[in-house]
Amino acid sequence: MAQGTLYLCATPIGNLGDMSPRIRETLSQVDLIAAEDTRNSIRLLNHFEIHTPMTSYHEYNKVEKAYALIEKMKEGADIALITDAGTPAISDPGEVLVKMCQEAGITVTSLPGPAACITALTLSGLPTRRFCFEAFLPADKKERQLILEDLKTEKRTIILYEAPHHLIKTLQLLFDTLGDRRITICRELTKKFETVMPTTLAEALSYYEANEPRGEYVLVIEGKSQEAVLADQRAVYEEMSIEEHMARYEEQGMDHKEAMKAVAKDRGISKREVYNYLINVKK
Repeated sequence: MAQGTLYLCATPIGNLGDMSPRIRETLSQVDLIAAEDTRNSIRLLNHFEIHTPMTSYHEYNKVEKAYALIEKMKEGADIALITDAGTPAISDPGEVLVKMCQEAGITVTSLPGPAACITALTLSGLPTRRFCFEAFLPADKKERQLILEDLKTEKRTIILYEAPHHLIKTLQLLFDTLGDRRITICRELTKKFETVMPTTLAEALSYYEANEPRGEYVLVIEGKSQEAVLADQRAVYEEMSIEEHMARYEEQGMDHKEAMKAVAKDRGISKREVYNYLINVKK
């Protein structure tokens, strides 16, 4: 008997018109749909007159239930995985099921569609060529601080999710850690009251302190500029003397001329300036 397949089916993040014909067909034809919340998903399936049986697959049963679903697929069942909204396995327990299916030799295929993080990125007006996605910041304070420290020097555009009741706190944490960066705040994407607000962290804090946050948010934050990274590096180098800076490179095996060139580049000055400084020190 041939094994079944796991189909990752992206569902609308708001506008039901975003449901693709391919996904509607797949959800109608598979043997079982694994849904993050069957109470939410039943409304979607009813809207499209899809009557495939459903089972729950969520954060609290993701490992135990994965074993049961894999056994069904080994017996030949085709299963579709859907999340509450968007693409399964992105900031979602589906990533566990995908990994376990691959380990078990089950075929996995993804049917593309809506993803809030990509939708927000394309609307942000910030650089899109390189970006990092952090989803929701961790609830644990120490873990959250480690992530924020990593983001301090992140040069790529940063994408976060946030719920309305945590928005102001998260904006404050970002401002305190990253400084006043540009940010585009996307709210209720693809829905009737969709808003896209290009602003800064400082302005966003002022706005939401005066206006109660409502709806689901995607935060798109500019990464640290190359100029700012270089300025930070130069500040570190300027805390040591040029002699100490030279000695550091020479201890690594560089010859004198190579070390002078490296020091000049680090400090944003010419090699001639380094040379003249060292000559004056010797005098």
